[in-house]
Amino acid sequence: MRVTPEMVRDEHAWVRDRAPVVVPILNDARERLGRLFETDVDPVSRDGYRREVDAVFANGEVAVNVAGYVAVLRDLDVEGDYPGFVVDEVLGRELAATIAGGRPLSLLAQATFHFVDIHVDGDGTAAGTDTAGADDLDAALAAGFQTRLPGWDWREGENPFAVDSRSRR
Repeated sequence: MRVTPEMVRDEHAWVRDRAPVVVPILNDARERLGRLFETDVDPVSRDGYRREVDAVFANGEVAVNVAGYVAVLRDLDVEGDYPGFVVDEVLGRELAATIAGGRPLSLLAQATFHFVDIHVDGDGTAAGTDTAGADDLDAALAAGFQTRLPGWDWREGENPFAVDSRSRR
């Protein structure tokens, strides 16, 4: 695989065009997680997802890595699927983390990836291809974007652990 600016632009368009598939998975994850944690989580619109895809791909250092993960997962196939279980899981987890941003969100996205992945169709057709990495790709996109997008109460407002350096003077 050769990664070029044109390839990154193509992957950006592909990820952006996945909104009709990824957003329902993302919102399903938010609903399930909200029930588990007894909280309401705002749903994400297709337009909100697309804006966030644009924001991720606007950072060239992030865009090249996201594009690489996406391209590999779209093409990744392993005869019999199960022997390749580890590689598509690792790539999906890393894609979700890269989309979410730095710590602690990257770690949260990795955990969310596994939660989402078990609820995504495992027949290899989720991403419009018949490959082992296809369902992991959609799960990773949903987990990464759901983590970085607003809508969680605990992320709204001031963090009680933030230290105001002005108060120490």
